[in-house]
Amino acid sequence: MSRFEDHATQRANSVFIRRSMKAPLLTKEHEYELALRWRNNKDESALHELIDSYNRLVVSTANKFRNYGLPLSDLIQEGVIGLLQAANRFEPERDVRFSTYASWWIRSSMQDFILRNWSIVRTGTTAAQKSLFFNLRRLRARIEDQTGETLNHDGRQKIAETLNVNIKDVEAMESRMSGADGSLNTTLRDDSEQEWQQMIVDERPSPEQVVISSLDGGQRMDWIHEALAQLGERERVIIQRRRLTDEGVTLESLGRDFGVSKERVRQLEHRAMQKLKSFMAAKVASPDDYYLE
Repeated sequence: MSRFEDHATQRANSVFIRRSMKAPLLTKEHEYELALRWRNNKDESALHELIDSYNRLVVSTANKFRNYGLPLSDLIQEGVIGLLQAANRFEPERDVRFSTYASWWIRSSMQDFILRNWSIVRTGTTAAQKSLFFNLRRLRARIEDQTGETLNHDGRQKIAETLNVNIKDVEAMESRMSGADGSLNTTLRDDSEQEWQQMIVDERPSPEQVVISSLDGGQRMDWIHEALAQLGERERVIIQRRRLTDEGVTLESLGRDFGVSKERVRQLEHRAMQKLKSFMAAKVASPDDYYLE
C-alpha cells in the first residue's frame, strides 16, 4: 500500500478489492440487458450490477499506476468515476463488450488524476506530453536492458522517434521525473538560514525603472506629436500610416490615395523623416534614444 494511506484506508482498500474480485462475471447477453435498462429506464439496480461486475477492471488498472506514488484509494476512486462515465456513455447496440469500452475510461480518468496530482508543477498538458509521461520509464528501461548502459543521447532520440516527440521534450520530461518537488522555503544547507527562494533572481524591472520608463514614454509621445505638427498634411499622413501603425501601408497604396507615383510618396516620406530627426535632435542630447526608423 502507498505510504500516504493509513491502516483504516488500507483495510477499506482490501475489502473493496476482495469484493470486486468475487463479483460474478457477466455474460454478453446479460450485460446487454443491464446496459439497456440503465440507458432507457435509468434502472439503478441495473447500473449497480453492471458497475460491481467490472470494478475488477478498476482494481487491475489502479495497480498498474501504483508506482507514481499516489494513494491506491484515490486511484480506485478515480477509476470508479471513469467506470460510471463509461456506463453513462455506453451504446450496447455497437456490439462492443462493456469491459472493452470501460477500460479506456478507467485508464483515462486515472491518468488525468495522476497528471493533476503527481507534481505541483503542471505536467503533460498535451497529448504528446501525456504519452511521454506515461511511457518514458517503460521505454527507458527497455533500452537500458538492451544496451546494458544508462540512457544516452541515442536512447533519448529513439524514445523521441517512438513517441513522435522532440528530443528536447524527452530530456525535459526525464529531468522532471528524476526528482521530487522541493519547497522554496528549504534552507540551502543544514547550517544555513538562507532559503532557496532568496537565490531566485527577479528579472522584472524595478519600481524605479518602471516609473522612469513611463515618464520617458510619455515625454517621447509628446515630442512625437509636437514633431508631427511641424509636417505638411501629406507628410503627416504618410508617416502616420507608414510608421505609426502595426502594419504600415505600402507606397503603392498611398500613391493611389494621393494620386501620385510610388516614387513621389517615397520622396515625401524621406523628407518628412529628415524633418522629424532634426526636430528630435534639437530636443534631446542623445537622439538615437528616440530615433524613428
